[in-house]
Amino acid sequence: MSAFVDIVLPVFALIGVGYAAARAGVFDETATRALSRFVFQFALPVMLFSSLAAQGRPAEFDGRYLLAYFIAVAVAAGGGALLAQRPGRAGGQVAVVAGFSACYGNVILLGIPLVLTALGEAATLPLFALVSVHGPIMMTLVTILLERGSGAAPPGGRLLQTLKGLAANPILIGLLAGLAVGVSGLALPGPVAASTALLGQAALPAALFAMGASLAGYRIRGALGLALGLVFLKTVLQPLVVWLLVDYVFEIASPWSDTAILLAAMPTGVNAYLFAVRYRTGEAEAATAIVLSTAACLVTVSVILALRL
Repeated sequence: MSAFVDIVLPVFALIGVGYAAARAGVFDETATRALSRFVFQFALPVMLFSSLAAQGRPAEFDGRYLLAYFIAVAVAAGGGALLAQRPGRAGGQVAVVAGFSACYGNVILLGIPLVLTALGEAATLPLFALVSVHGPIMMTLVTILLERGSGAAPPGGRLLQTLKGLAANPILIGLLAGLAVGVSGLALPGPVAASTALLGQAALPAALFAMGASLAGYRIRGALGLALGLVFLKTVLQPLVVWLLVDYVFEIASPWSDTAILLAAMPTGVNAYLFAVRYRTGEAEAATAIVLSTAACLVTVSVILALRL
């Protein structure tokens, strides 16, 4: 109960405020886009840069941490694809979107604030290590799979566009720049450190509010049976597989283990819906999975924190 009141409730309360503001029309779609842009292009990248630069040289990195996470991703993605290929359902690209919806988590807008709130500064390195590879790996793979099934564009056309977008991603730039400064051992000048820390303080509450406001634009639009299966895979099976791997197979210590489990429990990320819209397949399944998995995450994260902390 303490974990729920102290950690989960404040995080989801801010999401709820953003959702309520958008639904009431107080915070319209234009304002939501502007706030999301501020979070992605300024607040979060600066917070990542400031945090990693201040940490100095990172401690020894255990690659098994990422291996455990991505094994669970593969299990959830495979399960989602299989669910979409059951008799009576279309296969192909719908299976790819379903698999992506079952494994791609909202590790930026929700994962970063939740992990830092729950585990503190000790989780900074494992959190950002996973965040830095999560998007590039998974978005590149899903683009390749969807392009192979579309036949509408020259092979690699959209993949190249995706890779260019990732290279210019402000969050990745902030991560890499912060790591570079930390590894170099150089200290940021006082005014720079103070200003980046000040801007970074706006990242977490703004990200949560923006996420809530964005959720107001999604609706449960059918395909409920498949979507419920995807939600189970994303919020229950994926963190469970990570839990088993980090504790009983690789024996990885906290905060690395706890960070991996929490990030695996994050709800389906918005990119699942964006890919579905781009390729005109599985939109209803992806949108429904986003809404339902975010609600389910409130329960699953509370249980995980109660058991782990």
